[in-house]
Amino acid sequence: MIHKPIYEPKGRANEYGGLAVNIYDGCNHGCYYCYARAMKERFTPKGFICNFNAPAPRRFIVESVKQQLAREKITGQLIHLCFTCDPYPAYIDTTSTRKIIKAIKNAGNNVQILTKGGKRAERDFDLLDAGDMFGVSLTGGGDEPDENEPEAASPVERLKTVINASHAGIGTWVSFEPVLSPEFVYGMITAGIGGGLYRIGVLNYHPSEISWGKFGARCVELCEIHGRKYELKEDLKSEMRKGGYL
Repeated sequence: MIHKPIYEPKGRANEYGGLAVNIYDGCNHGCYYCYARAMKERFTPKGFICNFNAPAPRRFIVESVKQQLAREKITGQLIHLCFTCDPYPAYIDTTSTRKIIKAIKNAGNNVQILTKGGKRAERDFDLLDAGDMFGVSLTGGGDEPDENEPEAASPVERLKTVINASHAGIGTWVSFEPVLSPEFVYGMITAGIGGGLYRIGVLNYHPSEISWGKFGARCVELCEIHGRKYELKEDLKSEMRKGGYL
């Protein structure tokens, strides 16, 4: 069993929520900027193969979540799915995700989902309500898979999924992080696509020519003009302060 699969995220992850669960070991979406994959590869001992691209449910994850919920009487919380993996990876059975959502909800909590899985996630919309938050990560547009995220659902499919969640009465959000194209984010904010909340960050751990302070200031300006609900990640706020924009 996993003693405490529900945990308190630290650092940047804590900005998204106070509690989280990582359901799978690995992710096969293939995002080049993935921090979790980079860390897995970094700490895999020499001579061993890192199988991050072959995700599988963590052993006993469903039973472990149920036991912790009961043991610690966790209730009234918003629990994030997931940080080091996607709750809806490609090409595998994601029944574990559905079972964990049920367990969390049955204990009197809500879930905050972040996925690039697209319509695969719609299977579980019947479990969610206005107290939950269903979100998608977007780094660009198009109706074909992005070369930066080759096995993730296409950006258009992700957008359709979050719109469908909103129509189903589920709380929704969009994560603009990492940011690869400021113009794409500006367009999304202006169009108001994606529902309830925009969380806006930067591109970490990779070089970029984007002027982050200016980018953040423009995002704030557009959100205010168009009445969008938004949150800025701390990394973006820091860059804005350096540039005198905050």
